[in-house]
Amino acid sequence: MDNFLSRLKSITEQSRHDAAGQSAQEVQDSRTAHSENLQTGDYTDSTQSNGKPPKRRRPKRSKSSLLTTIQTTLGTTGRIYRQQPLYRQILFWLAILAAGTGAGVVYGYQEISKTLPDTADLLTYRRDGTFTVKAADGSVMYHKGPATRDYLTYNQIPKQVVQAFVAAEDRRFYEHTGVDYRSIIRATVTNALAGETVEGGSTITQQLSRVVYLDQEHSLWRKLREAVLAQTIESKLTKEQILQQYLNLVFLGSNAYGVADAAWVYFGKKPDQLTLAETATIAGLPPAPSTYSPLVNPDAAKNRRNIVLSRMQEAGYISASEAATAKAEPLKLTPKLPQKFYSDFPYFTTYVLNQELKQRVPEAEIRRGGLVIETSLNPKWQQAAERAVRQTVKENGSYQGFKQGAMVAIDPRTGEIRAMVGGSDNDTQFNRATQAQRQPGSVFKGILYTTAIATGKSPYASYLDAPYFVDGYKPENFNRKNSGWMTLDKALTNSVNVVSVKLLIDVGFDPVVEMAHRLGIKSKLVPAYSLALGTSEVNLLEITSAYGTLANQGKYVEPHGIRRVINKKGEVIYDAKFEAKQAVDPTSVAISTWMMEGVVRSGTGTSAQLGRPVAGKTGTTDQARDLWFIGYIPQLVAGVWLGNDNNRPTGGSSATAAYTWRQFMKFAVQDMPVEKFPTLPKLEGRKGSIKAKPQRPRKAYNMDKAENEEKSESKSDSSGSRRSSDRRSRETPPEPVRSTEPSSRTREPEQPIDVPPPPRRRSEPVAPAPAPAPAPAPAPAPAPAPAPPPAPPAPAPAPPRAPEPPPAADPAAGN
Repeated sequence: MDNFLSRLKSITEQSRHDAAGQSAQEVQDSRTAHSENLQTGDYTDSTQSNGKPPKRRRPKRSKSSLLTTIQTTLGTTGRIYRQQPLYRQILFWLAILAAGTGAGVVYGYQEISKTLPDTADLLTYRRDGTFTVKAADGSVMYHKGPATRDYLTYNQIPKQVVQAFVAAEDRRFYEHTGVDYRSIIRATVTNALAGETVEGGSTITQQLSRVVYLDQEHSLWRKLREAVLAQTIESKLTKEQILQQYLNLVFLGSNAYGVADAAWVYFGKKPDQLTLAETATIAGLPPAPSTYSPLVNPDAAKNRRNIVLSRMQEAGYISASEAATAKAEPLKLTPKLPQKFYSDFPYFTTYVLNQELKQRVPEAEIRRGGLVIETSLNPKWQQAAERAVRQTVKENGSYQGFKQGAMVAIDPRTGEIRAMVGGSDNDTQFNRATQAQRQPGSVFKGILYTTAIATGKSPYASYLDAPYFVDGYKPENFNRKNSGWMTLDKALTNSVNVVSVKLLIDVGFDPVVEMAHRLGIKSKLVPAYSLALGTSEVNLLEITSAYGTLANQGKYVEPHGIRRVINKKGEVIYDAKFEAKQAVDPTSVAISTWMMEGVVRSGTGTSAQLGRPVAGKTGTTDQARDLWFIGYIPQLVAGVWLGNDNNRPTGGSSATAAYTWRQFMKFAVQDMPVEKFPTLPKLEGRKGSIKAKPQRPRKAYNMDKAENEEKSESKSDSSGSRRSSDRRSRETPPEPVRSTEPSSRTREPEQPIDVPPPPRRRSEPVAPAPAPAPAPAPAPAPAPAPAPPPAPPAPAPAPPRAPEPPPAADPAAGN
């Protein structure tokens, strides 16, 4: 062979020398011809036309010389090749074949690498079509799709589990670099002898690459890509990281993905509680999860288990006695549904996936799946909220006549939903906190009075609580009684309906509706006199959010349950960043909060007392169909609704809702520092931040004509627009016709309330005040602002009667 190569080299050099001599002769002939042209004048000098020196033309290389060299070389090579022995000729062609194969492999590797996905996100990989919902503490609440329910780190995976899978699937796992060629040859021979596929040659790394990036098609192209990708993975991850991902992602049948899921589905255990026989059973599943499933084919599963035990013994992981003992064990199955197959908190999870996620994330990303949704839910608070609602429905609903309840808790400073209960049970997917539109009743008065304060009204402004008609509508108090003159503060504390309607007329429909929308109400509100009593339907989430704006000193933050959304590549595709918007001035909010503190301190909401500053409002609709309480502290706002899905009347009271609120809040505030609300600002000389747009009723009058006439002769006080409205009708009204609007009064319950009843409020001390027109009630407390001038004495004043104390709890509409 060496002689052959030396002769080939000498012949090649001789050919090059001859070619070089021939080329030199051609160049010399070209130069001679050029000189002759100059002498004869045949050469045209370009300087004659443009003044530039002539361009030198490079002589063309002769093609014949190159062809001659190639022909000579090939001919000589052929002669030498034919003169060599046969074995040398074979070696020659083998060398050429090896060189060509090597070049092809390099080229093919480069081309295949161009088609492979990026492996940078391997450790954060999520399957297509999966959704993982996490609570605020990072715990997994729900998995949807082909997802691993309980993800384990490598240190959390028992050593015995690792050894079982390595022995069963890839005994040389720690020795190869992604592809085990010895295993491929061994599997090929074994399968050929058996006449069927009894052993695979894929390594654990190859299986991981197939699970994460490739499909399950059987083709040579997929196998090549799988091998290249496995080597890429090995170069970027450690063996421990590869095992961690594989043991968390491998499909093990019965909707179980990963060893933690399989341990629970088949044996009802955690991985560290598995016996050796149980571990081997799970480790034998990857080649054919359906065929070897102990739930489907126990005999095949047992045989496969014993094979795995034998391989563990051969690898030195277990002794012969341990293997024999494990093989003798029968299959002891405890089948269970996969964990997180159903959500721990279905109402909140459904709200996040079906409502909020669609608003925050593009539809294409949702269809692609592989998303991790991080939420704001506090699991402990959620459990406390569910417990409070369930207990109330169970203990009070049976005799008070309601079967359902709902609750929402929101952080008013961030807008994050911290707890959400959509019903007293999980029998339906109807979320009563977000999907049920119900009349809020007197809960809406919190918004009405805040609007009035924002227009410049004083909490000490006096209004007459007397039988009242306005354009055919007659509001009534829950007890069908009237208490005469009273301040707005006292009217809100005792939830007086008549005063609320008169206040709405003074402020106007439009300002109240606009304020409600700014505070967080998104439902349509009907501008009518009954709006003051909460007849326009809203849902619990939005009205709780509106009260959260008051808790946040007038700053509205949109309520939301999703903090972040992360795609399968680990990229944050949504991050909740909601800016607070000033919906109403802080001074007005401080006054309205102070007024609603009185509701809890000594009014209709005393069942919600916590021993710390609390503000809130009760609410009951016609015939007690809806029982409400919305309350807040500076750090948290929560709302409760009780009632029936079919809108059937109840015999309950809003005090029951307040008590339910208290049961939840007692748990939620355990670790919260006590914060006080802003102090009551100075009222003297205060101007409003918005402008009132009073309504102009066609007819509005109090039923007591004599009192109405006497009152019309006096000058208006700080609520002058109301008193001027009282003077608009002096004639005897026709027989009133009841409006078709929902009534604000309801019957009193026939059975007692089984909650701590709010204490009866004592009569408030009355300071000297300007003498009003004769009325059945004593003079109201003075406002810090300048009081209106006293009314002239009436010619025949009626003797005053003792004030009627407000009720301890309001079992009817308006409270």
